[in-house]
Amino acid sequence: MSGYETLLASVAQLKSSGGFEPHVMPDHLFGYQQLLVEWALREGRSGIFADCGLGKTPMELAWAENVHRETGKPVLLLTPLAVGFQIVQEAEKFGHDAALSRDGRVAAAVTVTNYEQLGKFDPADFGGVVCDESSAIKAFDGDTRASVTEFMRTIQYRLLGTATAAPNDFMELGTSSEALGVLGYTDMLTRFFVNDNRTTTNRAKFAASGRSAGFRLKGHAQGPFWQWVSSWARAIRRPSDFGFSDEGFVLPDLLEPVTVVKARTTRADTLFDMPAVGLHEEREETRRTLTERCEAVAGLLEHADSAVAWCHLNDESALITRLIDGAVEVAGSDSPDAKEAKLAAFTRGEIRVLVTKPSIGAWGLNWQHCNRMTYFPTHSFEQYYQAVRRSWRFGQQRPVTVDLVTTEGGRNVLDNLHRKAAQADQMFSELVAHMNHAISVDPFVYDQKIEVPSWLAS
Repeated sequence: MSGYETLLASVAQLKSSGGFEPHVMPDHLFGYQQLLVEWALREGRSGIFADCGLGKTPMELAWAENVHRETGKPVLLLTPLAVGFQIVQEAEKFGHDAALSRDGRVAAAVTVTNYEQLGKFDPADFGGVVCDESSAIKAFDGDTRASVTEFMRTIQYRLLGTATAAPNDFMELGTSSEALGVLGYTDMLTRFFVNDNRTTTNRAKFAASGRSAGFRLKGHAQGPFWQWVSSWARAIRRPSDFGFSDEGFVLPDLLEPVTVVKARTTRADTLFDMPAVGLHEEREETRRTLTERCEAVAGLLEHADSAVAWCHLNDESALITRLIDGAVEVAGSDSPDAKEAKLAAFTRGEIRVLVTKPSIGAWGLNWQHCNRMTYFPTHSFEQYYQAVRRSWRFGQQRPVTVDLVTTEGGRNVLDNLHRKAAQADQMFSELVAHMNHAISVDPFVYDQKIEVPSWLAS
């Protein structure tokens, strides 16, 4: 073998040979969950994009149990920080052999660890891998994201589970496809997208709106793109998407009152406090109103029995913790063990008010015991969606109140957030529609008449 052939072999994806028929299907799974698990096992490599509270963990555990029986090897289940203990608890409840490991050793048939510990494990030890909350991969730096893809490259069976399938951009779908060995991220962009950065007009237009230009789905490629995604992923927001009853899966009300605070000081270059325009002025106003916004949050959560104060800046997090009696801060500077201990304590109801950032605690945790939050709006819809969905998920019995604390200049940010929410709804609806069509069409039933062109018929 030549040196070039050796290089190609070293970076090649293991070719998918498809999946297998399920060995066992747990009785505790709902009908739609069984349907998704069976499909994922027959595919071998796939993504399940199920909304929060629809039971991704039971589905992932059932999938892992079958892969373990098929290969005779353990399955590695990767999770965001502090989610592992929840998965092990659910595994015990449903009768699966699962245990946590943070030292690189196989701990059980389903070995659970967090993404940050992946470098300690050997892919040769496992017959399959599950990426829980796989959209979190996108939030990691390039090296970590690449290491996840590299780790799975030689593993035959792979499953991605997430609630947010590219809510307002397509990066996640590309990284998911690449991790599954379906199509590389760059290849996906080349095939289905056009780069808006290539024209001066578009660059100027996006700069004036405060947004950055990027890749845009080609108009004629929309149908083929979603058909391609449907070939390796399934999306579901409620059981009725797959023809099942929605009984027990109806969300309570989500209340999003807006609190607008006024700055006590004006900008240094103005006589009057002018609304922020553009990203630079928005950031300046965020810094200038830090005290006012944090005081508003403290007032809103003063009497809450259980609440989360979401922040984005270290100074915000530290000040809110000082202002609220009994508040506990989960900071980026905390060790992984300390972060996990605090998040777990809040999950158990031992902390009244948790103060943290979406980048730390907004992935995978179930906080149905809490129905009160505050949030400082930003342009990131995905962070907001994940933060809110910790509590506003199936199984929540009370209306959930998320107080949006902003400034006069932050109204533009709120408008952008609402625009992205509408776009996410439309995108997910298209994804579900195409996937429902893919499920309903039997490729071996030929009952459709084909219209033959006149020139061919003659």
